[in-house]
Amino acid sequence: MQRIRLRYTKRGRLRFTSHRDFQRAFERALRRAEVPMAYSAGFTPHPKVSYANAAPTGTGSEAEYLEIALTQTRDPQKLRELLDESMPVGLDIIEAVEARTSGLADRLTASVWELRLDGVAPEDAERAVDAFKSADTVEVQRRTKNGMRTFDARGAVASLEAHSAQADRPTDQPCAILRLVVRHVTPAVRPDDVLSGLRAVADLAPPVAAAVTRLAQGLFDEETGTVTDPLAPDREAVMAAPADRTGAAETAAAKASA
Repeated sequence: MQRIRLRYTKRGRLRFTSHRDFQRAFERALRRAEVPMAYSAGFTPHPKVSYANAAPTGTGSEAEYLEIALTQTRDPQKLRELLDESMPVGLDIIEAVEARTSGLADRLTASVWELRLDGVAPEDAERAVDAFKSADTVEVQRRTKNGMRTFDARGAVASLEAHSAQADRPTDQPCAILRLVVRHVTPAVRPDDVLSGLRAVADLAPPVAAAVTRLAQGLFDEETGTVTDPLAPDREAVMAAPADRTGAAETAAAKASA
């Protein structure tokens, strides 16, 4: 059985695609591309697809991950191309690598988010960011299936910065960009929770809904404060495999000549 890990996007209007909608579209793409999928056992077998930390509905993403199990070996790049051709534009399969290591989900410990705040002056965003970072805790509320829940939105935020941006539309309205790195904790702290926190500590209230995009997710490096590529260990293992086989062959030849 071969395992392939994929990175895909949610762009444009398809950022409003729910995780279940994506699952249906992806399973259709698997059938169209005639991927030799491994299936679960039982009365209702399902293709073996493992999704990891999907972004909330309504947010864009450049870094969503999943893993599939195959019954036959396939070239990851050709498989990526076939699947991408079978997916709607905006749900793009942009990277594929053979899984050579374990624990993909364990390497998704933080996310990098970009929040576009149309109608918010950059200096107002900077003041709100400073107030948020200066606070020890920032309590926010979110409605869950069990009712309203109060939790701290500050502790999960590893970094938060405000920048100015030129609006895409021909308008004189200001626009601020927030760059946010959030650790994956329980309960999960989402970008809208951080916006609620900015409203609580600095009365920052964008006149329109923020455009939110996940730029990256992976293992959080405490020393550098960066988020590393979760597929890098698999790529490195694939690149090292030919060298390993060559070394084994040389060792076997040396033993035979001795």
